[in-house]
Amino acid sequence: MALQAYTLSPCVLTRQGQGMKGLVLSGGAGTRLRPITYTSAKQLVPVANKPVLFFALEALVAAGITEIGIVVGDTRQEVRTAVGDGSAFGAKVTYIEQEAPLGLAHAVKISRAFLGEDDFVLYLGDNLIRDGITELVERFATAQPDALVLLASVPHPERFGVAELKDGQVVRLVEKPAVPPSNLALVGVYLFSACIFDAIAQIQPSPRGELEITDAIQQLITGGKRVEPHIITGWWKDTGRLEDMLEANRVILERLEGRIEGEIGEDVRLEGAVVVEKGATLRDCTVRGPAIIGSGTLVEHAYIGPFTSVHDRCRIVHCEVENSIVLADSELNSIGARVESSLIGRGCFVGRSTTRPRAHKIMIGDHSRVEVSD
Repeated sequence: MALQAYTLSPCVLTRQGQGMKGLVLSGGAGTRLRPITYTSAKQLVPVANKPVLFFALEALVAAGITEIGIVVGDTRQEVRTAVGDGSAFGAKVTYIEQEAPLGLAHAVKISRAFLGEDDFVLYLGDNLIRDGITELVERFATAQPDALVLLASVPHPERFGVAELKDGQVVRLVEKPAVPPSNLALVGVYLFSACIFDAIAQIQPSPRGELEITDAIQQLITGGKRVEPHIITGWWKDTGRLEDMLEANRVILERLEGRIEGEIGEDVRLEGAVVVEKGATLRDCTVRGPAIIGSGTLVEHAYIGPFTSVHDRCRIVHCEVENSIVLADSELNSIGARVESSLIGRGCFVGRSTTRPRAHKIMIGDHSRVEVSD
């Protein structure tokens, strides 16, 4: 996967005169994306054939932040293998191991040795912000509040942590309130000075046994610290559910620029923005973009519809796929109905049975969902 090149913004200096650091959270169980996340870190599930975590790293580097800590849990080795030392992103990465998912504030607490006294960006690795965070980082460096929280207007604020504002400052945070004080939800990006560590030291675990970052920010407010909001108007998404992954995939693909590096047969029809990676083969098929076909993938006697990402080394034969994500090494073969709005995991096979009597043969993991048409 080729990484996107960025022009770095000027180096952002903290109160200590050093470069601002980044702290990316890449732990957690990813229960809402099971069974995919039984065998993979949720932050490494790809949209537009790129792991969501990579978008976070690229956003930090684009904002001039190149010293990055990644908090990892049970999937630590998979994350290390995917990211490496960070040089592929133009960054230097330090890994910080969290023994268990004990809360966002706990992840910050155990990162004190890495962060020191520097200002830092806390970025949840399964969040995707299409327009990046450069403006946010520059505002923090200029105004130098004690904390700056990213907010977005949402239709159902009762599902989120919600901020109450007064005179341009955050005066209260409420976690999933029955009666929200506003429609401004906390997005998974925060900027802090080192005073957040004193705030964390004064809070207690929540009823679910975690140190909550909302409690730590509320402690800053209670202690008279300056907590400023930054309301974004662009697109953002917490990619924790299937519907969110598919929407993120659509949004990223909307900006896709067509590129053909694979083998294209004479009987292939391409429409719109289509990426065909090197080593992919297309025969007797239609691909209607935006869509991306990964390296080593075969598409034959098939239709690939808009907003579809097919990863590497897949086989899509005698079937139709649209508005879906197909992960690496999977095969879709001779399926009677169109596959749409679906997430197919790694190394999967979905196809028509040739045995008699005809029947559906299904092997799926826990918490899976299958809808079969007539």
